[in-house]
Amino acid sequence: MVTNARELITVLGEPMRVTILERLIDSPATATEIARDLPVTRSAVSQHLQMMKSAGLVSDTAAGTRRIYAVDPGALELLHSYFEQFWNRSLQNFRHAAERGH
Repeated sequence: MVTNARELITVLGEPMRVTILERLIDSPATATEIARDLPVTRSAVSQHLQMMKSAGLVSDTAAGTRRIYAVDPGALELLHSYFEQFWNRSLQNFRHAAERGH
């Protein structure tokens, strides 16, 4: 369940979560698979994934005793929309300032 863009951005304020997100964009994976390529424990990856899941950034599915995590496309769309609006407002403010001669 995607919450809101600000919460997603807050969750992504932790660099390791950005790294995990980048890994999951390539393909869904378990915490063990993700941890294999990172300088942190599987337990630490699991904790990050739980925070990301709480914010709606990732979802998980059961596969036997494992949980496979994937990026929630709705969360990425929400982030994209947020930054697009942010960018458009910035450009509009820049244009207004230029028109006023500042």
